[in-house]
Amino acid sequence: MKKGLFSKLMVAFTGIIIVSFVMTSGFLSYWFESYYFQQRKVEMLRESQLIEYKAIQYLNGNLTSDNINETLSYIGKYLSADIWLVDNYGYIYSVSKSEHKKLIATSRQIVTKDLQDLRENKTVNKIQNYPGIFTTPVHTFEIPIFSNGVFRGAIMMHTSISELKSPLKRVYEIIWISAVLAIIICCIVIYYLSQKIIINPLKKINHVADKISKGEVEKRVHIESKDEIGELAKSFNIMADSLEKVEKHRREFISNVSHEIRSPITSIKGFIGGMIDGVIPAEKQNYYLSVTYSEIQRLTRLVNDLLDLSAIEAGEFKLRIEEVDINEIIRLCVIKFETKINNKKLKVDVLLEDNKLYVAADKDRITQVVTNLVDNAIKYSDIGGNIKVSTKVKGEKAVVSVYNDGSGIPESDLKHIWDRFYKVDKSRTSKVSTGLGLSIVRSILTQLGEDIWAENKEPKGIMFTFTLKRV
Repeated sequence: MKKGLFSKLMVAFTGIIIVSFVMTSGFLSYWFESYYFQQRKVEMLRESQLIEYKAIQYLNGNLTSDNINETLSYIGKYLSADIWLVDNYGYIYSVSKSEHKKLIATSRQIVTKDLQDLRENKTVNKIQNYPGIFTTPVHTFEIPIFSNGVFRGAIMMHTSISELKSPLKRVYEIIWISAVLAIIICCIVIYYLSQKIIINPLKKINHVADKISKGEVEKRVHIESKDEIGELAKSFNIMADSLEKVEKHRREFISNVSHEIRSPITSIKGFIGGMIDGVIPAEKQNYYLSVTYSEIQRLTRLVNDLLDLSAIEAGEFKLRIEEVDINEIIRLCVIKFETKINNKKLKVDVLLEDNKLYVAADKDRITQVVTNLVDNAIKYSDIGGNIKVSTKVKGEKAVVSVYNDGSGIPESDLKHIWDRFYKVDKSRTSKVSTGLGLSIVRSILTQLGEDIWAENKEPKGIMFTFTLKRV
């Protein structure tokens, strides 16, 4: 499981989490950097108003050089920036730091290319090198100075790039360290939840499945969960219950087949062995040979029924659906059992709707159904009892009923009569029935898409009823 589903889940979820946090951290870093520069720009613009006022006072001769320098020095320390004042030609006339006063004495024109933008009252924002002045590139923010609509110069604020990014680096560290810690914590949580919610329950199901495959069909999965895993466990247990029932039926089937086959074989072996050993006198051998022949016939019926039932359930019986007169089949069937009926002095009533009643069925198989039901009615009728076979029409269906007034079937046994080898009275039926007739009947009708049921009648007797499609 660790090399399969678990590793795939971990790789998939970890990949999703890493991509999500990297994208989020990248966005936060970009957003915070933009926000930081925007806030600094706003701060510089706010402080530049005071500088602009002082600069105009100085240019008008109302403020001394020391006063303007003191103002620039104070604001420069507050903003952590080097501030220069340039006139309308780009020459420096005041600075915030004393080490830059030499720029005033050299009468160096600092601003050249940006003068046009400044004269149009535009601010200039750029990163630039100033060889001989700053050792590293600086961020320069230039703000024009106007007095009565006349361009009087500009304020230049220089900030070292490293100094600008120093607070950002700390923010970046916090963002990315938080992202890494979040990824690690999420991976741990995913590992735990995957094991608890998915992997461990699947291991339990797999373990029980392995036990069932080895024959321990009573094993079940115990998972208390209302999610899809819980539904899977419930479905698995339902399947296991079905497998247990199938295994139980299989064992019962093998046991019943063994018993049914062993009984006639034992009788045949005993009779033939007795004749070979001389235990059975010659004058009685014909009698025991007839008994042996009867047992062989019983064994033959059992084998044939088993083969028929197996072929039907395997779908190997290809039904040849045709137009069949079910009334004619019932007449012929009753005539075929005339000897048995007379031997038990039974009264048989055949009540058929119309002379002919055509249905869609396989003639051979539906004959087998009627034969089995009539044979059962004769077997379980008391001597001198009554049998009634009837047909009637209900809509598009023909309904066929076979009734005998013998002992009914207990309600607890009624639902089991269709099971293979099931016998309500084993002591009475061990010699006359294989216990497969009704199973074959229901299988044939199921293949035809029809239904059959049995019900006890008052004051006594039982009726079997099945349907067929009319044509």
